[in-house]
Amino acid sequence: MDEIDPVEIPINGELDLHTFRPSEVKDLLEDYFEACSEKGIASVRVIHGKGTGTLRETVHAFLKQSAVVDSFRLGDESSGSWGATLVALKDSNH
Repeated sequence: MDEIDPVEIPINGELDLHTFRPSEVKDLLEDYFEACSEKGIASVRVIHGKGTGTLRETVHAFLKQSAVVDSFRLGDESSGSWGATLVALKDSNH
């Protein structure tokens, strides 16, 4: 009875990590980017919050080694500043 129902996440190019445990982030990002690619979404805004920066570092470490990420940068004033990272996904047709 410890089975937890999967959380349904809308695939809309924005992923808020606040409700997830750090141990879930890598798999979550992988699955989310795959789902975005399948829907033709090429850019994703990952919201990790400002806090201590630990979650941002975890996200950036994953992005640096991900085969599906073309580039990424911190958000600007209109997209979350350093509390969010903007990710450009590689074209899945290549």
